[in-house]
Amino acid sequence: MEREEGEYLAAAREQRPLRFLEDSDDAEERAFRTHWIAPGATAAQRNREHKRRTKAPDLVVETAAGAWECAACGTENDPYRLMEGAVPHCLECADMDHLVLLPSGDAALTRRAKKESRLSAVVVRWVPSRRKFRRVGLLVEEGALDAAERQCLADEDARARRRERDAERRAVQDVEFQKRFAAEILLRFPLCPQERAERIAVHAGTRGSGRVGRSAAGRDLDPGAVRRAVVASVRHEDTPYDDLLMGGVPREEARARIAADIDRVLSAWGEAGA
Repeated sequence: MEREEGEYLAAAREQRPLRFLEDSDDAEERAFRTHWIAPGATAAQRNREHKRRTKAPDLVVETAAGAWECAACGTENDPYRLMEGAVPHCLECADMDHLVLLPSGDAALTRRAKKESRLSAVVVRWVPSRRKFRRVGLLVEEGALDAAERQCLADEDARARRRERDAERRAVQDVEFQKRFAAEILLRFPLCPQERAERIAVHAGTRGSGRVGRSAAGRDLDPGAVRRAVVASVRHEDTPYDDLLMGGVPREEARARIAADIDRVLSAWGEAGA
């Protein structure tokens, strides 16, 4: 393997170099920054990786949730602030007050507006319940937004047709996957009613559901993932689990109470290897 040292820059205008550890020495920093490249990597692959590592990070502007004061001019409670290190600046002092907000939601418009705008910044909002920032939009030049909107209007029909084709393709892929998932259920639980296996597969494999069928293991038809999907169905449909939860029983205690019921159903379905 070949080694190459990468550079990590702050998402601020000065793009100052970042350190991995506050009190690390140069040798430790070099170890953290090292990237390993396969000897057989092509020139195009090396070029893509180099561009990815050296690409300047996006400028980031925060939406202010509470009272604050610009460190440069003293303006209070501006809706946006740019943090330079630990120092907040209003958009006017950051020379970004000429930008307009493009809310998130239209990927094509956002992509084109960012390409057209010489200066742009990602707008984020702190979400306390999730303890992380969420992207809410993009600040771009007004002329860039106008140009991007014209481009989107010009090919709106073509993009709509492409979305329809993509949706049809995904629907076909989902149906095929759910059929394979149901077949895998019947392979592992041969006495499970076919209609039930198909219903479990549709539920577990619904796109965007976040259920076990959409996980990497589920898509690979991992036996453990298939079993978890079956157990989840049995838990809700063949045991008093939901009633216990509604009655105020803690989740772990409710699961313990119905464990024997699940085992009986799986045994009746002829679980392979049981």
